[in-house]
Amino acid sequence: MQYPSQIKKKNHTMINYGNRGMNFEYLINLSNTFYLEKDHALIYKKPTPIGIVDVSYTEKGKVIQQAYFKSPSTLDYNGLYRGKYVEFEAKETKNKSSFPISNIHPHQLEHVKKVLQHHGIVFFLILINHHTFLLPGECLLKFLKSHQRKSIPYSYFLENGYLIKEKIDPPLDYLMVVDEIYFGGMK
Repeated sequence: MQYPSQIKKKNHTMINYGNRGMNFEYLINLSNTFYLEKDHALIYKKPTPIGIVDVSYTEKGKVIQQAYFKSPSTLDYNGLYRGKYVEFEAKETKNKSSFPISNIHPHQLEHVKKVLQHHGIVFFLILINHHTFLLPGECLLKFLKSHQRKSIPYSYFLENGYLIKEKIDPPLDYLMVVDEIYFGGMK
């Protein structure tokens, strides 16, 4: 029998941040598939613009050996809903008390301003403290203009964001909130 003092502890846990947000993104993609199948909206995940430099050929096909990002991507998703252009970014944080503003890049903020200038619908889906909030682009820009913080407190999402409740179909019914904000609750 080994007593606790004789058991060696392993503290070599590797944290992989590469797939952070994949479950959140998966739920959004399921919701978008539901919307498409029910003919409610056409909303798609945008591919990351890459340029291929070198390709090798194998028995299974082409394999990219070297590539680069052509340009910074704008926001994650875009499409059409009820005759309006819709674009949004999905972000997740493990921090329970605030959302780091550094998670939003300056070129994304400029893009939000341009979508608003052209009367499109633009927002952020933020997963924080095990809750998903829809934060309209206008609210995000207003916060950044009036605060000198490095993060958005959870209380701001409670006061200015819209809670999206998880369901079965679709898992994240963010269009119900879009209806409420941009179309006066009418569907």
